[in-house]
Amino acid sequence: MTTVEAVRKRQARSSRVRVKGGTYFFTAVTYERQGILTCDKNVLLLREAFRYVKKKHPFSIDAFVLLADHLHCIWSLPEADDDFLTRWHD
Repeated sequence: MTTVEAVRKRQARSSRVRVKGGTYFFTAVTYERQGILTCDKNVLLLREAFRYVKKKHPFSIDAFVLLADHLHCIWSLPEADDDFLTRWHD
């Protein structure tokens, strides 16, 4: 099993409550807490990735904090949608 598959499996088992149109808080951490997120190139890549996913699966980013080795964000999903996992996996 690859690392990505292991993460997806763990996320699928998460006990997070799913509410259609809900607002969710997430924290994502880099592998081995490497401080790679805030370099200019990676900030641009992260922005591009969020734009791409938002076009395919709309949601709003209500808050976002980017640190070198992790990020925090609060998302609100559309009224009839509770599928936050697809957004992270895309």
